[in-house]
Amino acid sequence: MSCHVPARHAGTDAPARHQARRPMTEGGLLGTLDLPGAEESVARGRAWLRGRLGNDHPALDDVLLLASELLTNAVRHSDSRHGGTVTLVAAAMPGVIHIVVIDDGAANVPHIGGEEEDGEGGRGLFLVDLLARSWGIYDDSAGRAVWFEVKY
Repeated sequence: MSCHVPARHAGTDAPARHQARRPMTEGGLLGTLDLPGAEESVARGRAWLRGRLGNDHPALDDVLLLASELLTNAVRHSDSRHGGTVTLVAAAMPGVIHIVVIDDGAANVPHIGGEEEDGEGGRGLFLVDLLARSWGIYDDSAGRAVWFEVKY
């Protein structure tokens, strides 16, 4: 598995797995959710994360925004959009939320895009780079995992 790390930082409807929640101070896996590689999965992923973290979590807004960006990229640009699956993973450590979006990969490697004149698209990884404590990409023949961490 090759790893692409930014320079700044060295279709199923299957039910979610690992549903047990641990206190945020204890840390650990908050759960995984398998989603179809379709646009409606972005909203489902956001709702699931809100349920995992709770409405009063201090990192909720940043986590939901960045996860939405990665989920959108996965369902629009990866091979998962052709009937595949996208998996959302959430974990907590003291003071940090770690999110991973796993998809079927694609020929193009995700990169931070420039602003487009019409303001549509191209800003997802820019926002991840701006708001996340760290982030990266793991890519191999089995698929791609894009992850980020938000400190709170």
